[in-house]
Amino acid sequence: MKKLTKVAIQGIKASFHEEAAFKFFGKDIQTIECNSFKQTCDVLAAGEADYVVMAIENSIAGSLLPNYTLIREYNFAVTGEVYLGIQLHLMALPGVKIEDVKYVTSHPIAIRQCIDFFDEFPHLKIVESVDTAACAKKIKEEQLTDTVAVANAMAAELYGLDIIERRIESNKKNYTRFLILKNDKAENPGIINKASICFQVGNHVGALSEVLNIFAKQDVNLSKIQSMPVLGKRNDYYFYVDMEWSDIAKYDEAIRRSLKYTVNFNIMGEYEKNDKV
Repeated sequence: MKKLTKVAIQGIKASFHEEAAFKFFGKDIQTIECNSFKQTCDVLAAGEADYVVMAIENSIAGSLLPNYTLIREYNFAVTGEVYLGIQLHLMALPGVKIEDVKYVTSHPIAIRQCIDFFDEFPHLKIVESVDTAACAKKIKEEQLTDTVAVANAMAAELYGLDIIERRIESNKKNYTRFLILKNDKAENPGIINKASICFQVGNHVGALSEVLNIFAKQDVNLSKIQSMPVLGKRNDYYFYVDMEWSDIAKYDEAIRRSLKYTVNFNIMGEYEKNDKV
């Protein structure tokens, strides 16, 4: 019997994290439900999962900054990425109408992404939760006729709810980027044309631009730069950078040269670009 790949996700079955895991690995996997992003990391560190699928940014809500810290502190390897188009639906028990509902429940980011829709229903009280799919599951299990959930179509199907309003997200080009993490930092087989790195620079004029210019001169495209303060150290920052290239030799040269101008330099992962939504 084939051993299934174990993938830790934040949330429960039919969550967006499980949907992203299916998109990257296919459906022939075993997903491990976790209550928090830290728990997914603990599961991976303990060897109870082969991979973690972790959201890192949303096109509307922005970056999930604490997740950068988790990846760095656990020293996991970024081994891939997947972009998922986020389609949010309003769902309830069969027969429930929106005019009869008092509460709407979902993850706070999902609620924020649908704020234009809820402005039209000021009578609805918002109840925040840790997971979109868990809200749908609770409505089913507790037979809540006064509550609607915001989640994906997988959740509606799995928990037997009716979708009463489709695509209620404010921006229809809404997507989330997820990183695929593993414990082993061994070299990634296959195509390598993207990397995620982390470093610090000195606190003086031009310190960061010196590093960025090195990559520019080697034709390495910096697709994202994210800064985060170093805990307890004023004016010290970690810089998290995603980069892409067409010539790996130029990337290798840029990395070699940038080491001279950085401290705590860490290649978090080298992998294949996968930005199709």
